Amino acid sequence: MAVFVTRRIPAEGLRVLSQAGGCRVQQWDSEEPVPRAELLAGVAGKRGLLCLLSDRIDREVLEAAGPGLKVISTMSVGFDHLALDEIKKRGIRVGYTPDVLTDATAELSVALLLAVCRRLPEAVEQVKNGGWTTWKPLWMCGYGLSDSTVGIIGLGRIGQAVARRLKPFGVKKFLYTGSCPKPESAAEFEAEFVPLTRLAEESDFVVVTCALTPATQGMCNKDFFSRMKTTSVFVNTSRGAVVNQEDLYDALAHGQIAAAGLDVTTPEPLPTDHPLLSLKNCVILPHVGSATYATRNTMAVLAADNLLAGLRGEPMPHELLL
Repeated sequence: MAVFVTRRIPAEGLRVLSQAGGCRVQQWDSEEPVPRAELLAGVAGKRGLLCLLSDRIDREVLEAAGPGLKVISTMSVGFDHLALDEIKKRGIRVGYTPDVLTDATAELSVALLLAVCRRLPEAVEQVKNGGWTTWKPLWMCGYGLSDSTVGIIGLGRIGQAVARRLKPFGVKKFLYTGSCPKPESAAEFEAEFVPLTRLAEESDFVVVTCALTPATQGMCNKDFFSRMKTTSVFVNTSRGAVVNQEDLYDALAHGQIAAAGLDVTTPEPLPTDHPLLSLKNCVILPHVGSATYATRNTMAVLAADNLLAGLRGEPMPHELLL
């Protein structure tokens, strides 16, 4: 069972693979992404592949691997980096890591929302650069969650976990949108299913936690931002491509919306000269939604378990059914 691991992963996950009988591991042992040429060479002749969200597993990679590739295990909940049509055509099984990063990502979403709406990065900078002179009634004022309306785009596992954490802040109303209503999930928060346009118009805070699909790509665009209140805050912890970043920049720069927080961008990493980084009312994080030690360890072990189960022809703990 020869496998290729595309990055240095937490030791617990690698240990699971190394201790498995008959499993021969080749790893790109670096914190940095595997170069394309190394990926193509590394996957050649392998039966299993353990990859990350940043690895583009397309037809070229599958052809380089050859017909012996039977299992792909991605250490992520998202799978838009995988060419699923090509993978399905070849009869390759796919494992992924949902659920285990739900809490960590929801916590980060709430932290980012609070940082943006209460202008925390700006406030810290004022302390450091001498801008803090005295108490001023209108200085560094932001927006609070109490009595607000929160709109959630994508009421899946993470969307529900975000709502669950925001509810005790005194949120007055939850709205949500997605491919279809989810009355059972929404009941806990008395959330109302609405069209995307109404969610934009009525929400004080918009949190994006949906999957990236052809339907969601670029849906937060000029029309969407123009419908939002000028006092509204926008947060995206899903995928960068859900947002038209040029339209977001214009909305922020011209005061169409109050502020934004992003944990995901297009591309990643975002170039340091990107216009969004010049704005005080935009907080951008380096895709750290699942970045707790416990979560990353659990993700690595689950990815390894998925890979081994697939190689042995057994049910995976979490298999993506194609």
